[in-house]
This record gives sequence, C-alpha cells and structure tokens, in this order.
Amino acid sequence: MRVPTMLSELTELPSIQLGDFKLQFELGEPTDFAKEVAIKELRETPEIKKKAVEDLKKLLENETDLTIPKDNEEWLVRFLRPCKFYPESAKDLIKRYYSFKVKHADVYDGLRPTKEANIFKHNILTVFPNRDQLGRRILLLELGKRWKHKEVTLDEVFKGAVLFLEAAMLEPETQISGAVVIFDMDGLSLQQTWQFTPPFAKRIVDWLQDSVPLRIKAIHIINQPKIFNVVFALFKPFLREKLRSRIIFHGTDRDSLHKHISAKCLPAIYGGVLEIPRVDGDQWYKLLLLCDLEYEAINSYGYKNKKK
Repeated sequence: MRVPTMLSELTELPSIQLGDFKLQFELGEPTDFAKEVAIKELRETPEIKKKAVEDLKKLLENETDLTIPKDNEEWLVRFLRPCKFYPESAKDLIKRYYSFKVKHADVYDGLRPTKEANIFKHNILTVFPNRDQLGRRILLLELGKRWKHKEVTLDEVFKGAVLFLEAAMLEPETQISGAVVIFDMDGLSLQQTWQFTPPFAKRIVDWLQDSVPLRIKAIHIINQPKIFNVVFALFKPFLREKLRSRIIFHGTDRDSLHKHISAKCLPAIYGGVLEIPRVDGDQWYKLLLLCDLEYEAINSYGYKNKKK
C-alpha cells in the first residue's frame, strides 16, 4: 500500500481504538473545513498549487548537495503550505530544515521510534486524539510532576517532540491547520529548572522559528510556578516577535486557556467538558513504531557533505 504523503511503503495504517476515538495518523484528504482554511490563509488553489510545485522543483534542481525526494509532489506541498505557496520561501525552508539536522546531528542521526522508547515510557509527551475547534493538533508536554529529570534528559524530550512533529507533517489536515502546544509545568522544581541551558533554549527556538515545516499556531504555558520565570528567561533572548506573541501564559486560569482552545476540545483536567481517555505516551509509541520505516526514509535525505 502506498500512502501519497509518506516516503516509505507501509503495509498497514496504524490506528488504536480508544472509546469513541480512534488514535491514528490522519493521512487522507483534508476536511472541507481545512480546505477552506487552505484557500483563505495559504492561497491554496489548484492553479497556484500546480505552479508552485513546478517552480519549487526547478529551484531545487540547483541544490546539488541536497538529496531530497523532489519528484514527490506531496512532499513538496508539505513545505509549500507553511510558506503560503511561495516557492522561494519553501526552498529556503527546506534548506534550513536540513541544515538544522546537520548542525544537530547528535540528535538527528538515526532518529527513529525504536531507539527512543524511554521518553514515551515516562509518559510526559502525548498528542490528544482529537483536534481543537480550529482543526489543529494538540501536543501536550508535562515537564513538572511527571518528569523525572534523572531518568529522562531534555535531549530525549526534544527527540520525542521531533518524532511527533515529523508525524504531524505527514498529515494534510495538520499541514493546513497547524498545531498548538500545551506545556503543563505543574510541580516544576528547582532541580528541574537547572536542566535548562542557553544552548538548549537556542536550539528549541531556532527549531520552532526557522526549521519546522509546520504551522505552530500557539504555545500555551499552564500551571507554571514562579520559578518558571527562570526557565523562560533563557528562551527570551532568542525569540522573535512572531513566536513571542504566540506564547501565552495562563497559570491556573482555565477561562484564559479556553479563550484559545475551546472547553469542548479539552478534558476535565484542563477545565474542559470532553470525555476522553488520556492517551498515554506508550500508546502513541506503538503507533510510531509501526512507522519506523518512514523515519528511516526521512533520515535518508539531506545534505550529502554534512557540513552545512
């Protein structure tokens, strides 16, 4: 079976049933709602899309040191969507995406779900099985009580986030509508704050601002104690206005959170009304494992000389 958005040949599309919800990668056609968003926000029409794909292909012909699947139209669209179908911008994004992987080869080399069981076992990173009211994926990181920093490094947390966002990039619906991130910092300790360093902060910000071909629409910080200010101070110098304006602090004010993510899309723990089972990290991990070949394919592309 060949799924158009994927680079590998999958024999089965992963999914797990959770009550009324099916946990799966949504690789089919975008919904009508998403198609409307694509037209309004991304200039996505058949004509613009066709021309942008052709132009991007031509632009990439000059990038001789890059090994990429440039004849795969779905792959090109993955980069064109966050750039509103401007081919030059998409080419630059592709180059930044692969340059970042070279710069941080210690994280990216051979990155596959089979090698990263630990982060999912600790259950501090998960994706909701539902989307928010605007069709966006919701990624949750719990870096307080659940995070045993002596057992899980921040590099492992980062790798887990990369694996999730690479999966999200495969979904046409997410390519269009984007994703939101919730950081639940409840119980953050002084010892945990010491794990954060300026180089780590810079890597995260560079990744989100310049190197992820995905629309990160908002980052919501909730349940943060005062000590979180120490952590945020590390990130601040690297933030440009666009991303900075998308970081919203809520504390324990659920009404504030619901102004951005509807209570209908959130479980009771976050003041929501959605009756939904918590999706544990290991449940997502089972799905990611079924896509191990896809991550192998993703890793096979990039700069040949590795010196970008």
